[in-house]
Amino acid sequence: MKSNIVFFDGVCNLCNWSVDFILKHDKKEHFSFASLQGETAKQYVLTELSSVIYINESGEVFDKSDAVIEIAPHLFAFGKVLFVFKFIPKFIRDGFYNWIAKNRYKLFGKKDSCRLPSIEEKNRFLN
Repeated sequence: MKSNIVFFDGVCNLCNWSVDFILKHDKKEHFSFASLQGETAKQYVLTELSSVIYINESGEVFDKSDAVIEIAPHLFAFGKVLFVFKFIPKFIRDGFYNWIAKNRYKLFGKKDSCRLPSIEEKNRFLN
């Protein structure tokens, strides 16, 4: 199976904006992307649609705030600073994350269907 996959809610505007941000800053093309509603997520038996999920090159699975903290250092030097948040207990970090996830459609909107990658992005997206 592939590694360095960022799974995201394909109909969530916030999630799609996050994918756009990663694409823009991932100069080494470290990450691939897959919608949590897609076939790749089913292969990994992922059913949680309210969380970003990241699977790294070692096969470790990170969700919610841990996923964000693990992804950031690959994007820009400042991203390494987010490791400081690992000292905050996960239940506190994820409490904030869960509040945003629960309200993401209300706050940021929702698409009618999953994101379709552009021709330039197509090689970075899995089904």
